[in-house]
Amino acid sequence: MAAGALRQTGRLFALGATVFGQMWRRPFQVREFVEQFWFIAGVTILPTAFVSIPFGAVISLQVGSLTQQLGAQSFTGGASVLAVIQQASPMIVALLVSGVAGSAICADIGSRKTREELDAMEVLGVSPIQRLIVPRVLACVAVAFLLNGLVSVVGVGGGYFFNVMMQGGTPGAYLASFSALAQLPDLYIGEFKAILFGFIAGVVAAYRGLNPRGGPKGVGDVVNQAVVITFVMLFSVNLVITGIYLQIVPPKGG
Repeated sequence: MAAGALRQTGRLFALGATVFGQMWRRPFQVREFVEQFWFIAGVTILPTAFVSIPFGAVISLQVGSLTQQLGAQSFTGGASVLAVIQQASPMIVALLVSGVAGSAICADIGSRKTREELDAMEVLGVSPIQRLIVPRVLACVAVAFLLNGLVSVVGVGGGYFFNVMMQGGTPGAYLASFSALAQLPDLYIGEFKAILFGFIAGVVAAYRGLNPRGGPKGVGDVVNQAVVITFVMLFSVNLVITGIYLQIVPPKGG
């Protein structure tokens, strides 16, 4: 069983490397990319915006309560905004992209596989990875990158509103603490995470879609597996990236 898991992991990483290499080869499927981008953006924008508001509010309320107990209420803004930008925003985007768009990609690729469309493409000399998978993965990356900015803005705005209106914070202290603690690499790491998480979500969805078992029922099974695997990988990768970032980039004023 361990050997089988290692083989599956190796094949997943091999597919990721193949997709990354095929991104730079011509011809690039512009129409497919635009269609997939429009679809993924259409099904994720509203849920992402609605989720980011309460998420930012919860973080702000929790951090505000903790800073009040410690007598450091003036740092509520900086702490909550950093939490949203560095951690919450890319994770929200990744979970929604993988749960909504990734499941659709997995189901589409799995259905094509069971109908032997991918085998027919290979017989005709067309690479299914370059024709179908690369545009979908790039669409996931592009949507995740753009949505991360939206979530950051909406989450920070929601946190600001709830801190000022419900916890008695002052707007000046909220903004001053943010400028005192935050730095530009904090925004960079959030966008980098969003890009990487979007790539992982697209590759995992495509990999499970390429390997269905048992006909139409197997397609439904691999969709569920793709979402679960993506969630586990995202949290693991986020832990590693955060640990490396905190070791490499010194805190502001440190």
